[in-house]
Amino acid sequence: MAKHLKSKRTLRVAFQGEAGAFSHEAIVKLLGPDVEVVPCQRFEEVFATLRSGGCEASVIPIENTLHGSVHENYDHLLHFDHQIVAETSVRIVHNLIAVPGVRLANVRRVYSHPVALNQCLSFFAANPQFEREPFYDTAGSVKMIMAEGLKDAAAIASAVSATIYGGRILRRSIEDDRQNFTRFFLLRRAGDAPLPVVEKGKKGWKTTLVFTTRNQPGSLFRALSAFALRDISLAKIESRPLRGKPWEYLFYLELLGSLDEERVKRAIGHLEELSDMQRVLGCFPA
Repeated sequence: MAKHLKSKRTLRVAFQGEAGAFSHEAIVKLLGPDVEVVPCQRFEEVFATLRSGGCEASVIPIENTLHGSVHENYDHLLHFDHQIVAETSVRIVHNLIAVPGVRLANVRRVYSHPVALNQCLSFFAANPQFEREPFYDTAGSVKMIMAEGLKDAAAIASAVSATIYGGRILRRSIEDDRQNFTRFFLLRRAGDAPLPVVEKGKKGWKTTLVFTTRNQPGSLFRALSAFALRDISLAKIESRPLRGKPWEYLFYLELLGSLDEERVKRAIGHLEELSDMQRVLGCFPA
């Protein structure tokens, strides 16, 4: 008697923006193209969709080389019980995209996310006839001008978004700085099965955690000594205001090392003795 194999369910991954956004590119880098993307309008919606079971994973931007950290997402990492399981970075290439048949001379308005508009200031300085129009998403701006068939407008977004929505690229790579990268985290619910991350060679491990200390002289110095005494390198430390306690802070820390290492275990145990609150947010390949 023939056995009927159950078809494998497609992995659903939530992200902020529309299909073709840079977060979509990060998803493909991390998990490959054979996933079902779940677009969300707001970052909080991305986290909430993962918590409710509307997807099995989510991808969020956490840091840009030009604009620094995405502070809202650091806050969400604390308030939602999700785990960081992988990271990747995407080179941000901005393109001017229009409806097919529209020429550069026809363009009067340019839509995109405010951050993308501000990353193309030299292009706008060279083309003062263009009026900048902020929009909630880069790829979403391409989707909008295509849906409305705008003949006097263009959008700034990725080349992938032009392909998805049928737009025509008028100018490629119009960003001011070619060393423009955004780092993304891949999240899953705490306790869920591992995700099929595309492995491209590990260069060690990172562990991310958040903690608070008492508002006393030397308390942060003593907390960080837990890592210095064990020769553990810190890749990043980020402070965020502690709500309800003016002028007190949460500290997000990223160290180079794995939770499987004895020295890391001892350092985190030492930190626990010195902190009021501590939580590990994830351990993942660097």
